[in-house]
Amino acid sequence: MKSMLEEDAVTPATRSKKPRVRWTTSLYQSVWRWHFYAGIIFAPFLIILAFSGSMYLFKPQIEGYLYKDMLTVREVGSQALRPSEIIAKTEGAYPGTKISSITLPDHPESTFRMSAIRNEQSVILYADPYSGTIRGIQNSDQTFSAFFKKMHSQLLMSGTWPNRLVELSACWAVILVITGLYLWWPRNKSAIWGTLLPRLGKRGSRTFWRDLHAVPAFWLSISIVILILSGLPWSGVLGKQIDRFANATHTNYPPYALGFMDKPQSVTVAKDVAEDIPWAAENIPVPASMSGSYIRLDVNEMTGIADQKNVQKPYTISMPNGNSGVYTISTDHKKPGLNATLHVDQYSGAILTDVRFQDYGIMAKAITLGIAFHEGRLFGVANQILGLLTCIGIMLIAISSYFMWRKRKPSGKLGAPGRAKDKRLTIGVLAIMLCFGVIMPLVGVSILVVLLLDVLIIRHIKPLKHWFTA
Repeated sequence: MKSMLEEDAVTPATRSKKPRVRWTTSLYQSVWRWHFYAGIIFAPFLIILAFSGSMYLFKPQIEGYLYKDMLTVREVGSQALRPSEIIAKTEGAYPGTKISSITLPDHPESTFRMSAIRNEQSVILYADPYSGTIRGIQNSDQTFSAFFKKMHSQLLMSGTWPNRLVELSACWAVILVITGLYLWWPRNKSAIWGTLLPRLGKRGSRTFWRDLHAVPAFWLSISIVILILSGLPWSGVLGKQIDRFANATHTNYPPYALGFMDKPQSVTVAKDVAEDIPWAAENIPVPASMSGSYIRLDVNEMTGIADQKNVQKPYTISMPNGNSGVYTISTDHKKPGLNATLHVDQYSGAILTDVRFQDYGIMAKAITLGIAFHEGRLFGVANQILGLLTCIGIMLIAISSYFMWRKRKPSGKLGAPGRAKDKRLTIGVLAIMLCFGVIMPLVGVSILVVLLLDVLIIRHIKPLKHWFTA
């Protein structure tokens, strides 16, 4: 995303004929070529990800405004109804509704949020905690946050491959930042202008778009990388690798990640049976309640357990699934240090699992903090503003690269940098790219696909070879 075809990027030293300088020129040319193609392919997707991410950052404020009538009560009462009373009243008033979870808020003016299946459709109901009346009902898939979350994770499409495309774009964005820093790093005092500082006094649209591309990218590079890396634990391929690595190094969640116990054989994990589960606890195996002729405890007793165990609101109580299911008390709190995941026997009230932030391994703690930063809730509004500036920067960098390319693109060609003359350096840079591919598997697959297309097709068809400067 940093550099397209720009003469200003070439340092004066590269014009010399000394052998060492020719080596530098070839290295620069090879890196530039990879950067160009990656930018051309993935810039549109990065614009979508940055835009959707910037909207999702302000989810609390935007949804608080859009759904104010549902999220807040008209009048704060003296005593709230018990959760079981609200659930019973709701299921009685709306036949065909089965509550699966209830979220208790941390503000007295907030409604209770209940997830439910109503007439075979997933819905969210908001109940006045003082009267039990429903303030509003939403389709779970049609909320503001659901729309932008799907745009951010699946480009508003269904299936697995859109998610993989998002992951591939995010991984290549990291490489674009690294290669861009190499291309634009100021090598002398004069290079500071146009890299660290914009050349405001210099006329010409080429200079404007070039500086709009390079300057924000330079200053936001660290923030961009952190923002991208903190989102990758959710990805379908690399995310699973991260989780496996954390487990293998005993730096994820207990009990067996921090100790050396045998891994429980349960095929059901926390994210399959409950809501509001922190990332580090998503794959904790779910224990079973003791089956027998017992009477199930009600939700009110779960709130008592949550208070006794000092689980901070807002927290969610997810209902047991079947006779051997468990209650789950969980909170993916806006303050990561208050994260909690408890599995409770539905008959005896025994605590079967109790995992808090302090129980996480070092890697799980780092990822949890990174996710909170990614979502803009690690340090409040300042975090949201920093995330917004980073997203705006990504969009400016991507858009400016398009204009840089159009202004330099020759007729009848894509406008890619030519191949480096030193084949040894070309192979060396390719080896480095393949190292990135080992770390990020989808990047590795994409590189192999590109190489096969280049070797088997592009180089053997003259119009394509001319177009791609192959």
